[in-house]
Amino acid sequence: MNENIDVVVIGGGYAGVMAANRLTQRDDVTVTLINPRPDFVHRIRLHQLVAGSDAAVVEYREVLSEGVRVVVDSVTRIDAATRSVELAGGGGVGYDYLLYAVGSGSADPGVPGAAEFAYPIGTLEEAQRLRPVLDAAPASAAVTVVGAGPTGIETAAELAEQGRAVTLVCGGVLGPYLHARGRRSVAGRLAALGVTVLEGPDAKVTAVERDAVRLADGRTLSSAVTIWTAGFGVPDLAARSGLSTDALGRLLTDETLTSVDDVRILAAGDSAAPSGLPLRMSCQAALPLGARAADTVLSRIADERPAPLNQTFGAQCISLGRRAGIFQFANKSDVAVWMHIDGGLGAKVKELVCKGVLKHMAGEAHKPGGYKLHLMSGPAKREERLRAAGRGEAPAVAERVA
Repeated sequence: MNENIDVVVIGGGYAGVMAANRLTQRDDVTVTLINPRPDFVHRIRLHQLVAGSDAAVVEYREVLSEGVRVVVDSVTRIDAATRSVELAGGGGVGYDYLLYAVGSGSADPGVPGAAEFAYPIGTLEEAQRLRPVLDAAPASAAVTVVGAGPTGIETAAELAEQGRAVTLVCGGVLGPYLHARGRRSVAGRLAALGVTVLEGPDAKVTAVERDAVRLADGRTLSSAVTIWTAGFGVPDLAARSGLSTDALGRLLTDETLTSVDDVRILAAGDSAAPSGLPLRMSCQAALPLGARAADTVLSRIADERPAPLNQTFGAQCISLGRRAGIFQFANKSDVAVWMHIDGGLGAKVKELVCKGVLKHMAGEAHKPGGYKLHLMSGPAKREERLRAAGRGEAPAVAERVA
């Protein structure tokens, strides 16, 4: 009889759930998922929670295998030497392999007054905190959304569709990821909803006050509610535990998603930095990364050589209220191309994507090993970037700390 192998997954988001489900393929593997919440947070719907059109929460029984043990707690430290994690609630959990999937959250704004007077929505708790504030504000109250990425655009559109007076402060270009044609489509939809869009360096926020936002060009915008969506950060758990991270705090791994410090530790999702060249923070990246990290663990258990990262992208989708959206196509290197789907059809595609993400996780829970998207042919440009950075091949890890 094979000896039982304990795998601990830290983080119950897109990457963590996918990895945990996939690891249940083997009867001799016990999977423990540690997460601070008892339910799955559907983060790509948090802007809907803010606007009141979705709860953005799904029960784990709908997306997680019954074979995964869930511990509702937070990890305060990883002890690689003893192969264990310390829990905030006391005690710890030992592991043979650890999968680090702590995800991301709102970044420190670094702008005077933002921490005191602006409302971030990078986490469930932040979005829940904002919701009653908006409910209490008059419909005519000025709302300022800071940040021109998908979250900022989606939040601005969602609130404007409800009749609110919304200003979207970009601090740069609207939708930096979008192709010029897609950007014009998004700008047109926002204009139709009555959103005032402020672009360019002059529109960079320099200070946030209780009822106003100050810009780099000296303008002061009246703002009863200021929502901050600019940038994401990651938890500092890896750094606090003495593991190697990139400048943002993501765990450094090789191309098999194995920690550069310890062969028993892997990372996936927003908190992973494979070869120091992390992928775009998104559920589109998190699901395949979770599957890839799980496959690496399963390969090591089977004494097989793990396959390297082979990540591909196809698009970015943004909802523009409940009746419109955009599906921006991209090449395999995650660069937007001219083609996009917008309007009502774009909204339907975005909704299919949101539902499809849950179906992928639920499918893996019911049939572990069935997910295949991470096996699609990836971009040659990643290989070129690795070579340019002096990392032409995934470094060997078999001789590392075992």
